[in-house]
Amino acid sequence: MCRYTMARYKPHYACFNCKKTFKRRLLWDINRDNQAAYLEAKCPQCGELMADMGLDFTSPKKNDIKQWEHLKSLYTVGITFHSCGCSGPGYIPGSKDSLIAYFNSLTKIYNDQLTFWRQRIEPQNDKEINREISKHWDFIAKVPSEIRPKKGTISNEEAKQYWFDRIKEVEQKLGMLKKVPAY
Repeated sequence: MCRYTMARYKPHYACFNCKKTFKRRLLWDINRDNQAAYLEAKCPQCGELMADMGLDFTSPKKNDIKQWEHLKSLYTVGITFHSCGCSGPGYIPGSKDSLIAYFNSLTKIYNDQLTFWRQRIEPQNDKEINREISKHWDFIAKVPSEIRPKKGTISNEEAKQYWFDRIKEVEQKLGMLKKVPAY
């Protein structure tokens, strides 16, 4: 549910086999005492599990095979249309080539971050911390607040691990994309 409106959107599910989409009510809409929001969605036509594509998903025409294959590859790497409409789903690459280019650009950005944290000399006092924040705020701000200490500075090891993990995620997604048949 969007935090700015009381409207309840129905999630969109897609069956890539049948090339059909369905909206489903949330379990909460059926039984308000039940705290669970979703149930498994099976395709009414073929009985296979359907993909939860999100609230802002718009399906292509059934005969647009290329677009269906592209949506399947997006779903395979975890790109869906989950948002409440307030901010939109973000960047959605329009083809497999643009998706690969997008992941490659993310890898470059993440490697640039990793290079900074590998070369960084950790500040030892408040004056050095303040100087670093004013000089390198763009690198520091890209590390999520969950791993930044409230006082002091993030350690190089924590930041390097964070960027290693991001690079690994992108490489895994690129590996999954290579397994998706060409369309």
